[in-house]
Order: sequence, then structure tokens, then C-alpha cells
Amino acid sequence: MHRIRKGDRVVVTTGRDKGRTGTVIRVLDNDTVVVENVNMVKKHQKPNPQSGVAGGIVQKEAPIHASNVLLLNPATSKGDRIGYKTLDDGRKVRVFKSNGEVVDA
Repeated sequence: MHRIRKGDRVVVTTGRDKGRTGTVIRVLDNDTVVVENVNMVKKHQKPNPQSGVAGGIVQKEAPIHASNVLLLNPATSKGDRIGYKTLDDGRKVRVFKSNGEVVDA
């Protein structure tokens, strides 16, 4: 169970995009996440006529390490750390460390 999951709203804590928020597009195996419109890089794309890909310089999101993002707490509108809690029915859920509010409904 990862602390950051696909579809989460996160805020970047370090780097050139510090303070920006976005939605997690993908979670990769090596503890990195791809966040929408964060850590944009320019890639020199080679054309591929068979698959209909045009060549040129394209902008895309590069992965950022999961330790450099915090889950956005809607109650405080700030980044917050994540902990785990087991509910009475046996489910393990993510909770915000600051107020103990459950992330997963």
C-alpha cells in the first residue's frame, strides 16, 4: 500500500516546482510519481509514420520522487503527511497526520 496513489491531489515540497499542486497521473515502481503539469521537460521526439507520431520537440511530465510531494489536505488546503489506521471492520485506511481525518472513504 503506497502513501501516494493515482488520482491523489498533491503539492510539491522541493525543487523548481516547489509549491505547485497537481493530480498524480502514474505511480512508478521505483518510488516515483508523475504529476500533471509538474516537472515538465522537453523531449526531442523522433517521427514514427507507422503509429502516426509527428516528430519535433514535445513537452511532457517527468517523474518526481514520492518523498518530494505531500498529499493535499482539503480541510487545511496544505500538504500533509500520511499515516495508516485500521478501522473496526478490519480495513486499513490512510489518515492525515495533522487531524486524523480519513483520506479513503
